This record gives sequence, structure tokens and C-alpha cells, in this order.
Amino acid sequence: MSEPEARRSGFVALVGRPNVGKSTLLNRLLGQKISITSPKPQTTRHRILGIKTEGAVQTVYVDTPGVHQGGKRAINRYMNRAALSTLAEVDVIVMLVDGLRWTDEDTQLLKRVMEAGRPVILAVNKVDRIADKTRLLPHLQALAAKAGFLDIVPLSAYSGDNLDVLERIIASQLPEGDWLFDADQLTDRSERFLAAEIVREKLMRSLGDEVPYALAVELEEFREEEGRRSISAVIWVERAGQKAIVIGKGGEQLKEVGRQARHDMEKLFDAHVFLRLWVKVREGWSDDERSLASLGYQND
Repeated sequence: MSEPEARRSGFVALVGRPNVGKSTLLNRLLGQKISITSPKPQTTRHRILGIKTEGAVQTVYVDTPGVHQGGKRAINRYMNRAALSTLAEVDVIVMLVDGLRWTDEDTQLLKRVMEAGRPVILAVNKVDRIADKTRLLPHLQALAAKAGFLDIVPLSAYSGDNLDVLERIIASQLPEGDWLFDADQLTDRSERFLAAEIVREKLMRSLGDEVPYALAVELEEFREEEGRRSISAVIWVERAGQKAIVIGKGGEQLKEVGRQARHDMEKLFDAHVFLRLWVKVREGWSDDERSLASLGYQND
């Protein structure tokens, strides 16, 4: 009779500049959406743990905000700290890049990643969007010359292509040891946190380019009663004009955001959801450390 496979567990950071697909990758790896996504950069603002337990291996993925340059507000500093402070605390780093693109932000992040002294896998995402596939191999060869990566994996977080290869490489680097979380636990975040993030995602997806970055969502009520959730949330903006945009003509914009958010919450919580939304103004919240802390933007 063969010996049972030794358990492995460990933390894996998913890092990259904004909008390279970190949250999409996390959701695909878990087979369930816990990290919000949108086409806009800097959608992710917090570190979020996604826990996958399969066979003898428990992989704890750490989704991080996109590391970016040029952001001068307090919230930009917070997001960069949340991402970069993760590097020294994990067992493996997966650095995501966007297809055939390589930017100055990638170069700066790679320097910080390699300084962490952890095994680094370079994940080249969105290869399904490369029309001329003959360009991929020379690009991978050029990337390999940039640093001593453990491996380079071309993949598509959207379609799931090659994720099995990435997972095998990650599992080989995790230390032997008992699991860090219960086998059925999916994330470290509460339902309350996930509800607020869902509202923010719908706002990010439905509004123009400027307003979403001036938004924060704060839950005032989250009650579970007789198989349903009763949720009240305040959407904070920085100017009165932004409040009008979020509400929309005749309140239609806010109603649609609420409808979409409620649909996703009911799917996630497997329960009926009664959702109420308000929009209020708090000037300069995104560049005020005290306001950020009160809205949940604190170093983990």
C-alpha cells in the first residue's frame, strides 16, 4: 500500500502593474468570483486571499492591487504598499505581464520582485489576444533574458489556457506542511467586504473614466435573517457633481447599479438580498489618511 502524498501549503503572490489580469486569474484558479474585475486599471484596492485546496495541496493566492507610478494621492500610496509589502511574506511570486507589452512599470516592479528573494514565475497573460502567434516565442526569449525566473508560462486567465501548467509549477515550490485554512474555506474576506466590493465593481463598470476613482463604498448594515441578507451601503464621492452622475437622471443609474449588484450578491451568498444604496459627498477622502482608514483602507 502506497504512502499518502505529503501535504503542501503556502502563499503565492499575484503581482503586476494595473490591468494585467491578476483578479481574473485568481477567480479562474478558484473557479469562483471573489475578486472584482473591470476593464479599468486599479480596480483592485485591497489584498485578497483566495484559497484553493485540491488533493494534498493548499495554495493560498494573494491578489494584490496593481503596482503603478505617478499616483500621488494617499490611496495610490496605500495600494502600492499593499502590493509590495506582500513580496517578502510569500513562498512564491507570480508576476503577470500583458501579452507582448513590457513597460517601464514592469521594469520597476521586476526589480522589486527579484529583490524579495523568492522563486518568481513570469506569467505572460492574454496570449489568446495575440493575433500573430509567431511573435510570442521571440518575446518569451527576450523576457527570459531579463531575470532568473523559475519559469515563464504563457497563459490566458480569461479562457483558462495553460493554468494547469502554472498550478503544477507553483505546487512544486510550496513547502511541506499542514494546511493553513480549512479545506472548504475560499477566502479570508467576510461577506460584508465582498458585498461592498460588488457594489464598487458595478460602479466601475457602468461609469465613465474619472468618477470610479473618486468612489468608495461603505456598508452601514449587513443583516442575515431567515435566509436573506439585508444590506445598506453608502457610496462616497468627492464632489457634488460626481454624486449627480452616480445617481443619474431620475435615479436610473443608481437603480441599475443596485439591480446588478443584488443579482451578483444573491448568486454569491445563495440567498435573497434586499439592497439599499445612498450616495454622499466626502470631499478629498482619497487623499486623506484618516478618511482612508475609516473606509477600511488600512495596511493588513
